[in-house]
Amino acid sequence: MLKIGVLGVGHLGKFHLNNWKEIEGIELVGFYDPNDENAAVVSEKYQLKRFTNAEELIDLCDALDIVAPTFAHFDLCKAGIRKHKHIFVEKPLANTMDEARELVQLAKEANIKFQIGHVERFNPALLALKDYALEPMFIEVHRLAQFNPRGTDVSVILDLMIHDIDIILSLVKSNVKYISANGVAVMSDTPDIANVRIEFDNGCVANLTSSRISMKKMRKMRLFQKDAYIGIDFLEKKTEIIKLSTGEITDKNVFTFDIDTNNGKKTIAIANPAIEEGNAIKMELEEFRNAIVQNTNTAVTVVDGYRAMDVAHQILAKIASGNVM
Repeated sequence: MLKIGVLGVGHLGKFHLNNWKEIEGIELVGFYDPNDENAAVVSEKYQLKRFTNAEELIDLCDALDIVAPTFAHFDLCKAGIRKHKHIFVEKPLANTMDEARELVQLAKEANIKFQIGHVERFNPALLALKDYALEPMFIEVHRLAQFNPRGTDVSVILDLMIHDIDIILSLVKSNVKYISANGVAVMSDTPDIANVRIEFDNGCVANLTSSRISMKKMRKMRLFQKDAYIGIDFLEKKTEIIKLSTGEITDKNVFTFDIDTNNGKKTIAIANPAIEEGNAIKMELEEFRNAIVQNTNTAVTVVDGYRAMDVAHQILAKIASGNVM
């Protein structure tokens, strides 16, 4: 049995506890949380031992699930790595780039499994495209949420947009060339709404808008590439592929229609890939377990987490300087 300790059992930490209890091959050793009132509720509900000293819990575990506030990530991760424990930590990786760089180096030296909780990588709408060749040259993203004081300890860039930054960096196999950004702090001390343009060396351009002060929720990504348009709705769990057809369509689930162009008649095919129901949090935690047990790479590595943070902090620097060009 793989012994797991959960550090931080707030709103998201409780979701993690629920899912760990359903994952085979796992023994939940206990949890650490400095909030006495919250800890008492969790201890009673989950019949799980509470540790008031993080080091004591770390010593008893094979792996740690860190769901604490961002400012605590570095110290907890570092404590675990130094004891050669495998680490799962919620996004963002750390509070500062210096902390992130040190964690990358420490994880490499310790030769442990280290996974970042970029849960949207496991969204069924995105997973439906796993067998499809994605080579986007233009990307448009809208991630909008209603205001919630929880999570405002970091900017909307590190709270919401970082999900899309991570996905885009995993899709575009090219280095970032240039970033322009604008953002406004409306309800908190950090940007609550932001618009960003990321240009890549291969010519791909990504436009991202994130807001946590919207009247409605939206989590959509649109990919445009040479042969197709792909729409991904992370909220509604729907995916659509529209492309030029190059041959006879035999799939009854594909809708086709013809259009006249300067180069003759073309057939447009519209497909809605099958979406498999799944619990994204449970899936990412299972992947972490599998990486440890099977000695494979984690699904979202510490380097992936660092790269997403690096771009996010470049965006924050642009916003802070007022340099949108």
